[in-house]
Amino acid sequence: MRTHSLESVEILLTAYLQGTTVAKTPIRVAVTGAAGQIGYSLLFRIASGAMLGEDQPVILQMLEITPALGALKGVAMELEDGAFPLLEEIIQTDDPDVAFGDCGAALLVGAMPRKAGMERSDLLTANGGIFKPQGAALGRSALKDAKILVVGNPANTNSLIALSNAEGLEPGRFTAMTRLDHNRAIAQLSARLHAPVTDIRRMTIWGNHSTTQYPDLFHAEVAGRMAAEMVNDQAWIEGEFIPTVAKRGAAVIEARGFSSAASAANAAIEHIHDWHLGTPEGDWVSMAVPSDGSYGVPEGLMSSFPCVCKDGNYEIVQGLEIDEFSRGRIDASVGELIEERDAVRELGLI
Repeated sequence: MRTHSLESVEILLTAYLQGTTVAKTPIRVAVTGAAGQIGYSLLFRIASGAMLGEDQPVILQMLEITPALGALKGVAMELEDGAFPLLEEIIQTDDPDVAFGDCGAALLVGAMPRKAGMERSDLLTANGGIFKPQGAALGRSALKDAKILVVGNPANTNSLIALSNAEGLEPGRFTAMTRLDHNRAIAQLSARLHAPVTDIRRMTIWGNHSTTQYPDLFHAEVAGRMAAEMVNDQAWIEGEFIPTVAKRGAAVIEARGFSSAASAANAAIEHIHDWHLGTPEGDWVSMAVPSDGSYGVPEGLMSSFPCVCKDGNYEIVQGLEIDEFSRGRIDASVGELIEERDAVRELGLI
């Protein structure tokens, strides 16, 4: 039976009688690549309460490579100048164990982008050098129930590398971000049907955060009706909708000269927010999580599924019927994930 000290009972009783609430214990939030574009877009929203709740104090633990610590100091100065009521402390470091120390949430943003002429094996090796030691540090230093989101690409496989090296943490503590793809799909459907985004529910991204991903309109709903039936145009779904969502990141780079930052940060905020506080009743979200074998995805593979969240936990939505078209698309994306998994295994990263 749980017991309370006389002092704690007195504090609670006094707060009750005065109509006030006792402040929550701060949650330590680690952000890697914190001085980068996505990190810069993330930190102020975390400090404002947008991610963990408007009454949840936070301690920001920001990790950067040593040459970027000067830029990180400037970010910290701006955070201080924001005078955020929920921001209790700011930690700046180039030591992963310090950044992940007792963290309850970790957003792994920093990664090696693919450069011109770089082979996939080179990209995987470079990111393995980042996410293998970060996974080990998380295993040593993070809370056992930490919520970990990998944002840096290739996100699914980077997350697999990290979890495979995080001794002491359950694989299910690790996720990868497909919420940006999820949001992009909602936006494209909204524009096609001239429907408000608030009318759209149950969007799903299956598979990999790559051009093979499958945004699914056959389970999505618009004002309670199946989205694919409302679109009523398979040629548009195959020829415009899916490629536009899958290649949106490249389109953003071509338009602005930089990769998606604010929209990626927004998606990361929403991913952790819903995991922590729960998904709306009757809706689900897209999360890349370690597969439990659902929908024919090999167990342990980091693949995107429709998920519901409650009480700080997530579950893969079960029982959805998968038609032949969707099956082919899902299998193609999962096949790519299998190839990436096998490649990092050969490289000794998992």
